[in-house]
Amino acid sequence: MPSLTGTPIQIVAVVLAATAFALTMWLWPRLAGKNWKAWTGRIGAFLVAQVAMLAAMGLVANSYFGFYTSWTDLLGTNDSPGKVVDQQPGKGSLSLRWEEKVFSSQGSARERSGVLQQVSLTGAKSGIFSDATVYLPPQYFQPAYQHQKFPMLLVLSGYPGSIEKLVTLLNYPSSTLEAIDEGKLPPTVLVMMRPAVTGNRDTECVDVPRGPQVETFFTEDVPAAVSAAYRVSDQPEQRAAIGNSTGGYCALKFALRKPDSYRTAISLSGYYTTAIDVTTGDLFEGDEQLKKENDLLWLLKNRPAQPVSLLLATSYNEYNYQATQEMVGAFRSPTKLSTITLDSGGHNFHTWTREIPPALEWLGKQLQQVRPA
Repeated sequence: MPSLTGTPIQIVAVVLAATAFALTMWLWPRLAGKNWKAWTGRIGAFLVAQVAMLAAMGLVANSYFGFYTSWTDLLGTNDSPGKVVDQQPGKGSLSLRWEEKVFSSQGSARERSGVLQQVSLTGAKSGIFSDATVYLPPQYFQPAYQHQKFPMLLVLSGYPGSIEKLVTLLNYPSSTLEAIDEGKLPPTVLVMMRPAVTGNRDTECVDVPRGPQVETFFTEDVPAAVSAAYRVSDQPEQRAAIGNSTGGYCALKFALRKPDSYRTAISLSGYYTTAIDVTTGDLFEGDEQLKKENDLLWLLKNRPAQPVSLLLATSYNEYNYQATQEMVGAFRSPTKLSTITLDSGGHNFHTWTREIPPALEWLGKQLQQVRPA
């Protein structure tokens, strides 16, 4: 079956929609009669053309926004809550599935442009299994850096999200490479993931009581597995998280709740209170204190300030603008908080691509430089 987000199926759908429209226009004069056959023909032609056009528009929009990444997501046929794997004490596991070249103005050699690797990661503490795409910058393969450890940036999509769109639409690898080449960001390893790591459920990166321990997975298992598999620093000062929408909320929460895991977090159009709806289910099982502990504004107001650096991106007409101002008014030293406020912008990929370059430049000021030997 062709990929739901692939270009071939979009091309086929658009061609079929155009053909259906053209045939409808050509046949319409022939169906001008008043008998039941003519009425049935007109209704049939109209419905076929409409369904074909809606299907084409839906496939193109889904590919752009990443609502559903596979046929099982769309049809809801995969209700698995996630695979739990019993692990021996240690750092979990990370296995390489495939590697892909990165093409840039510097060429495609890995010591010039870096590489993308798709990996499978299993958490030692949470038992959660998930895929990730890792970007290794060109310095990772250069002899002068062969004994150096690199900063790690966890990159999270929104919900339901798609790792593919982090690469192809938000252009994280190419933006990172450009920032490194311009000296705005130290050579940094990207770990790109979806926050939805337990089937189709939106856990909001919460350690659900008697459920999936998603926060533990991202704050303990992922850094441990990545630093065991790659030359990545195990110092929290050299780890950061960035995300859009749900991913932005998760990134901020990791830094505020687990500063020994990530000292820097960037939120692009993120919100600050756990969303509860049909996609999440009951995440707290009536535990009001746990619900408060996952409210970022409540944390800033009621918990000791953490030595973390936060960047909040919004726009004057974004839904989170007012809440962002409340966050700005609530933080205290030693927490550092910066903002990006666009003149206009919505909750979409175009807005986030405008925010990512300055966000990476800001991140470069928070991370320690990696020097060649």
